[in-house]
Amino acid sequence: MADFLLELFSEEIPARMQARACDDLKKLITDGIMDRGLTYSAAAAFATPRRLCLSLTGLPDVTPDTREERKGPRTDAPEKALEGFLRSTGLTKDQLEARDDKKGQVWFAVIKKKGAPAADVLSEVIEHAIRNFPWPRSMRWGTGDLRWVRPLQSIMAVLIHEANENEIVPVSVGDLTSGAQTFGHRFMAPDAITPADFDDYIAKLAAAKVVLDPADRRDRIWADATNMAFAQGMEVVDDKGLLAEVAGLVEWPVVLMGDIEDQFLGLPPEVLQTSMKEHQKFFSVKNPANGRIEKFITVANTETPDNGATILAGNQRVLAARLADGLFFWENDLRVAKGEGGLEVMAKPLENVTFHNKLGTQAERIARIAALAREIAPLVGADPEKAERAAKIAKADLSSEMVYEFPELQGIMGKYYAEAAGEDPAVAEACETHYSPLGPSDDVPTEPVAVAVSLADKIDILTGFWAIDEKPTGSKDPFALRRAALGVIRTFLNNEARANLSDVFAKGDERADSEDLLAFFADRLKVHLRGEGVRHDVIDACFQLGGQDDLVLLVSRVKSLQSFVETEDGKNLLAGYKRATNILAAEEKKDGVEYTLDPNVKFASLPEETALFVGLDHAEHAIAPALEAEDFASAMSAMAALRAPIDAFFEKVTVNDDNDVVRRNRLCLLNCVKKVMEQVAIFSAIEG
Repeated sequence: MADFLLELFSEEIPARMQARACDDLKKLITDGIMDRGLTYSAAAAFATPRRLCLSLTGLPDVTPDTREERKGPRTDAPEKALEGFLRSTGLTKDQLEARDDKKGQVWFAVIKKKGAPAADVLSEVIEHAIRNFPWPRSMRWGTGDLRWVRPLQSIMAVLIHEANENEIVPVSVGDLTSGAQTFGHRFMAPDAITPADFDDYIAKLAAAKVVLDPADRRDRIWADATNMAFAQGMEVVDDKGLLAEVAGLVEWPVVLMGDIEDQFLGLPPEVLQTSMKEHQKFFSVKNPANGRIEKFITVANTETPDNGATILAGNQRVLAARLADGLFFWENDLRVAKGEGGLEVMAKPLENVTFHNKLGTQAERIARIAALAREIAPLVGADPEKAERAAKIAKADLSSEMVYEFPELQGIMGKYYAEAAGEDPAVAEACETHYSPLGPSDDVPTEPVAVAVSLADKIDILTGFWAIDEKPTGSKDPFALRRAALGVIRTFLNNEARANLSDVFAKGDERADSEDLLAFFADRLKVHLRGEGVRHDVIDACFQLGGQDDLVLLVSRVKSLQSFVETEDGKNLLAGYKRATNILAAEEKKDGVEYTLDPNVKFASLPEETALFVGLDHAEHAIAPALEAEDFASAMSAMAALRAPIDAFFEKVTVNDDNDVVRRNRLCLLNCVKKVMEQVAIFSAIEG
C-alpha cells in the first residue's frame, strides 16, 4: 500500500474560492482514480493562499487485473459486422471464441487487462484535473494555453510507498513538470522543502511559517484576537464569515490590535464595523462598558522585527482616511435629517428613482406602502398615524450618502436619522426593522408599528408584481417574491396577528389575482412549516376548504388536524372516509346522478346503519360550534367518535342493496359522512 501527496503551488488564490477549490480538487482526483480502478482509504484536501493540497492514504501499488467478456455477432454474420466488433474490442479474429447460443454460434471476446501502476493512473488523472479545474474565474499567462486562477508555479506529486521510498508521479502540464519539492512562506522561509510524507510535509511547512489547515488558521486568529482584546477589557465582535475570509488571506497569521482615533468614536458602531470589514478586513473590538467600537484587529501575514508596529501604523492611517469619509457622510446626513423638512427632504430624491417601469418611482411606492400601513395598523394593534408616518420616512435613508456608500446599512441608518430628527421611538424602530425578515433565520419585527410597516412593504411588492403578472417562474425570482411571502407569513404567525389575506391583498392592489396569490402563499407556508415537521398534504386538506386566508387560524387548524390523523382513530377514520368517497364517486359516475339529498333514517334496516345516522347527527352538532369557537381540538375529538359507527357500517352493511330505495338512501348517507367530515378539512387531499 502507498500514500500520495499532491500540491499545486501558485500565486494567491482568492480567499472566497479556497474552500470550493479544496472540494473540487478532492472530487476530481478521487473520482478519477476510482473510475480507473484505483482505490484509496482516506482523502483530505487543504488550501492556503498559495497552494492546494491533497493527501490520499491506502492506495494499492497497482490496479487489479481485469477480465471482460463481450458478446459479438453470430459466426455466420456478414464480415462487416465482425470487423466492427473487432475494432471495438481491439482483438483479432483468432483471439475470439465461438460459443453456442440460443440461435446458433456467437463470437465472444475475452478482454484481459493487466493492472496499471498507481503512478500511471495518478499521472493521467492529475493532468486532466489541472486542465479542467472548475475555477469560477481563471487566467492564462506566458505563452502557454493552461488556465489557472493565478499563475501556477509548481506541482509536487509524490507517491510514498510502505518502505518509505518516494516516487515522483510524472505530470507534465504546459511548461511545468512535477517534482518532490515545495516552498514555505514567501518572505520568512522562501527556500525549497522536500517532505518525506504528509506528516513531515505539515511539520516542515510549519517550520517554514505556513499553517496548512484553514481550520487551524481560523482557531489561531480567533484565540489570539480574543485574548488580546480580553487583556484590555474589550470584546471582539463575532463575525464567522470575516474570520473564514481572513484565514484565507494569510499563511502565517499574526494578530495585531490598534486604536480608532477619538474623532471617529461618535460614528454609529454599525458604520465602523461595516467600513472596517468591507474595506480593510478588520475585526471590530467593542468596549462592553459603553457598547462603542473603540479598537480594531488586523491580521498580518508576516512577523516583523518591531512586532508589527510599522504594519499597524500603516493600517491606522488607511483606516483613518476611510473613516474620515464615513464621518463626512454621517455629518452631512445628520444635517439634512435635523434640518427643516427633515426626512421628507432626505427622501425627496426618491421621486426621480424608478422602482419598476410598470410600478412607478420609489416615491410612488412609498406612498402606496404608507396607505397600506395605515390600513394594516388596526389589525396588528398599531397606531395608524404612526404606522403611516413610519412608512413615509422608512426608506428616506436610501438617498443618504451613508447608505449610498454602504447599502447594507439601509434601515439601520434610517433609525439613526429618525432619532436625530426627533421622530417617535416606535417610528424610528420601524425605519430600522421594516425590511425584516429578509431570510428564514432573521428576527421578525414585534413592535406593532414596525409590524404594520413591514407587512405593508412586502404585501405592496407582492400585489404589485402580481398585478403586472411578473411572478416567480421555476428557479427565477428576480424580485425576491418568495422571500417576501415567507416574511409576511412569519410576521403574521410570530405576532399572532389575525387578518384575512384576501382583504389585505385587495387593499394593496385590487388588480392582483387574490386567489392565485393565496395559492402562492400556500406553497410558501408548506416551506415554512416543513421545518416544524408539518405535512404538506395536511396543509392542502385545510387550504382546499376555501376561505382559509387567516394564517394564524389556518396553522392552528393544520396542526390540530395533523395530530389527529397521526392517531389510530385518525388513520382508521381517514380510511373510512376514502372508502365512502370512492364508493360514492363510482356509483355517481355509473348512475349519472349526485347523491346529495339528505338520507332518511326510516329506510335504515340494520342497526349499524341506524348507529351511523346517530353518530353523524351527534358529530355535526358538536363539530360546527367547535369550529365556530376555533376549538379545533374539540372538533377533532367529535370527529374521532365517528370511527366506530363508520367501521361497523362497512363491516355489516352492503351499500348496493337490491332495493333501489335502500341503495339510494345508503349512498346519500355516505355523502353525509363526506359532508360532515369536510367541515373540518378536505380529507381527500391527505395521502395514505
